[in-house]
Amino acid sequence: MVHKNIRVKGRVQGVFYRASTVDMAKSLGLKGFVLNEPSGSVYMEIEGEERVVNEMIEWAKKGPPLARVEIIDVTEGALAGFKAFEIRR
Repeated sequence: MVHKNIRVKGRVQGVFYRASTVDMAKSLGLKGFVLNEPSGSVYMEIEGEERVVNEMIEWAKKGPPLARVEIIDVTEGALAGFKAFEIRR
C-alpha cells in the first residue's frame, strides 16, 4: 500500500474534475479524498496498491474531457487508513 499527495494545476475547477476523480478512484478501488483549493488547483490524497495508484496518477495528468492540466505535483505521504474515496469541501 502506498499513499500519494497530488496537486493538479491548470483548468481543473468547474470542469467536473473532482466528480470524475471520485468515479475513477472508486472504479480502481482506491481510498482517499479530493478537494478544490482556493488557488484554483485540485488536491487529492490517494491510497492503494502502487500499480493502481500509478494508474490513477496517469489519469490525473489528463483528467476529464473539459480539463486542461498544466502541472501535476506528486509526493509520498504516510498511510492514513481512509475507508472510502470522497469529495471534501
